[in-house]
Amino acid sequence: MGSYVIDSELFRDQFSTEFSRRIFSDENTVQKWLDIEAALARVQGRLGIIPAEAATEIERVARVEFLDLASMKREMDRTSHPIVPLLRAIQALCSGNAGEYVHWGATTQDIMDTGTVMQIREVLDGIEEGMKIVLDHVCTLADRHRATVMAGRSHGQQALPITFGFKAAGWAAEIQRSLDRLQQMRPRVLIGQFSGAVGTLAALGDQGDAVQRGLMEELGLNLPVITWHTSRDSIAELMCTLAIAASTLGKMAHEVYSLQKTEFAELEEPFSPGKVGSSTMPHKRNPPACEGIVALARVVRASAGLGIETMLADHERDKIVLQMEREFLGRTCCMVDAAIRKTAAVMRGLTVRPDNMRRNLNIQKGLLMSEPIMFALSGRFGKQEAHEMVYELCMTAFEQGTPLKDALLAHPLIGQQLQPAEIDSMLDPNGYTGMAGVFVDRVLERASVHRTGSLPQAAG
Repeated sequence: MGSYVIDSELFRDQFSTEFSRRIFSDENTVQKWLDIEAALARVQGRLGIIPAEAATEIERVARVEFLDLASMKREMDRTSHPIVPLLRAIQALCSGNAGEYVHWGATTQDIMDTGTVMQIREVLDGIEEGMKIVLDHVCTLADRHRATVMAGRSHGQQALPITFGFKAAGWAAEIQRSLDRLQQMRPRVLIGQFSGAVGTLAALGDQGDAVQRGLMEELGLNLPVITWHTSRDSIAELMCTLAIAASTLGKMAHEVYSLQKTEFAELEEPFSPGKVGSSTMPHKRNPPACEGIVALARVVRASAGLGIETMLADHERDKIVLQMEREFLGRTCCMVDAAIRKTAAVMRGLTVRPDNMRRNLNIQKGLLMSEPIMFALSGRFGKQEAHEMVYELCMTAFEQGTPLKDALLAHPLIGQQLQPAEIDSMLDPNGYTGMAGVFVDRVLERASVHRTGSLPQAAG
């Protein structure tokens, strides 16, 4: 096993995906640095700041496959610096004196911050697409089960009837809000960094603005209004937004986990022959995918605090917060990506058991429907008095295990007010789901702007 789960050959697919691991790999990280150095040289070559032929040569060699990463790592250890070894490697690859013009007017953090933002852009594209696919599967469930009645629960106890479509629509609405947040934060997060040693671009004189604008256009990133070397609020916003999204997925998975319990058996995550629940109890059908999603959501949520912590940066440059980001940013994105793909697989193949939902509606022998009874009696006895009457009957029926209908008919006052057929109608959960269907329709209508795409099946 690796020292961290994302590095483990055995466990890495439980905490990341090949897609996200590639984005935050050493090869892609270094290639992003090279892309920035090449783009900077192109811009400066056009502006006449460096020779045009030097810019062409720098661009020619700016390919990670030309570098020996093991040698670069040894130089990083020797110099205690991440970018100087890269610049020396580029210089060695360039013909003539072209290497003298690489990194002109830039500082290390410019390259590293901008490279990180480019990786964030890549992973956000996948995260947003994945969230849209989860939304699509959840909306399908909401539509299909718009009228599938089940017990709504509050404080862990049965409360009133809802529909499973209504529950799924609640999930869908949360996913939509996360998609909105992901879109809305992009202009604030996908900002490049090119500011020089302390953020003033003094080394480039009056050409600093032109270089900065040209570089951001080349890279397709937003232009910074001012340096953000020690203004890490955009990273903090990213982390908090990802934590909210992951928490929604965790909530959904935990709901499936809870409703898959033997005593409920209303939902079940996808099961296929060969999936083993226990090494000693052959009958077990566990929910490992949902358990994994909840675990990922909790770790991501805990990591959001580290994003906030990096905002406490010192003066104009502070490597401490950069070291922190290097630890949590990539793994957090990997975990969110994994949680999304697992959730997509669960929602796509979710087993819904309406028969068990109907069975559970009647498990309390009518007590679930105390509210409509109370309101029916309110017009005759007043709301507060009706509540007291029905409360006493319900508590007695609960303790004695008798049906609520029998208790109502036996009551000297209520039995005279309500006929058996009338009580049967009020005790029917199918007739007391309120505007559940209307709310489902509202959510589905709004979701149409987000729904798209497909994802490969995730590991369980």
